[in-house]
Amino acid sequence: MRGAIVLTGLLLTGWLLAGTGCSLYDGFAWVEADRNLENSRALRLGMTKDEVIAIMGMPQQNEVYTKPDVWFYYVKPVWVDGLVTEDECMPLVFQDGKLIGWGNEYYARRRLTTFDGDRE
Repeated sequence: MRGAIVLTGLLLTGWLLAGTGCSLYDGFAWVEADRNLENSRALRLGMTKDEVIAIMGMPQQNEVYTKPDVWFYYVKPVWVDGLVTEDECMPLVFQDGKLIGWGNEYYARRRLTTFDGDRE
């Protein structure tokens, strides 16, 4: 009898953990997005990359859309699938090592007015 209760408890625990995997990630995604949005309020034009890292932490890395002078921070979970796409991020744009603007509107305008697309 005792073995059946322990086995049932183990199966129930395994079922609960398996069922909450996505929601645990989902919770983390929203926490990270909220934290990045909150931290972005402290950003100021002219900040150095080191100053931005001190406020925001490290940007998304190893994504196809990352560039040395455009950093992306996760701010808007659309699909909680473990992938972080460009449209779920807030871009921060640097020039000569200084922050010159951030946000999707700024980045879109900058891309339209910059002739040297490889520079960013």
